[in-house]
Amino acid sequence: METYTAMRHFADSWGLLAMTLFFAGVVLFTLRPGGGKQAADAAEIPLKED
Repeated sequence: METYTAMRHFADSWGLLAMTLFFAGVVLFTLRPGGGKQAADAAEIPLKED
């Protein structure tokens, strides 16, 4: 049970911090200036004909 306790403490502290930073990075990357054109182009990919 010692391994479980160590992993639980790690997930409660550093794991949560890592997931929060990753989420903030994804949000900032998505909402960055100039990203709208790339998002619009990516959204039209399924509608383009070969």
